[in-house]
Amino acid sequence: MKNKYINEMLGQNEKILLVTRQHWFVLFGMILAELFIILLLLAAVIAGVISFPLLTILIVAIGCIVILIPVVSMVRDILIWYNRQYIVSNRRVMQVNGIINKNVIDSSLEKVNDVKMSQSFFGRIFDYGNVEILTASELGVNIFQRIGDPVHFKTAMLNAKEKLGYDENGFHPQISQDIPAMIAKLDELRKQGVLSEEEFQQKKAALLAKL
Repeated sequence: MKNKYINEMLGQNEKILLVTRQHWFVLFGMILAELFIILLLLAAVIAGVISFPLLTILIVAIGCIVILIPVVSMVRDILIWYNRQYIVSNRRVMQVNGIINKNVIDSSLEKVNDVKMSQSFFGRIFDYGNVEILTASELGVNIFQRIGDPVHFKTAMLNAKEKLGYDENGFHPQISQDIPAMIAKLDELRKQGVLSEEEFQQKKAALLAKL
């Protein structure tokens, strides 16, 4: 993901797994009023030009200035929607808001106790819904409302939680580092006669299989 601000927040070996936003229905609802006003103003400008052709330049100039207001408002709403992101990394889940001033809420996957997803009838049809995250942190509950593809978001988060502490190849670094020491201890037990050669080889092979 090519987002400098979010990449700067990532810890060492932390990777972005999924980025989503609220469904485009939310954006459409935010800009619907502005679109309607823009169309009305355009119709008014066209009607004015037809009715008063001698004042065409003046009508068009005034129309452009007035139309600029809902256009700026619509652009602002689009930027707000675009910059409201819901992110799953291999360590946490984040909610980022704000165009210039940023507000970041994140929950460590270690503290996520439960994840609930709800979709209405239309949510199932158009693929949006709410994801509620129950955590052991002070926030307690974090709700992501009307996000796109909530099933994929929930699955990505649960999969990341399951793999927490494992590298990209599925190995746990701490376990991998302990295996040689464990084999050495087994070898000492073999030398002391506590383990037979066959038992030693079996346990050694089981440990090596985890690498």
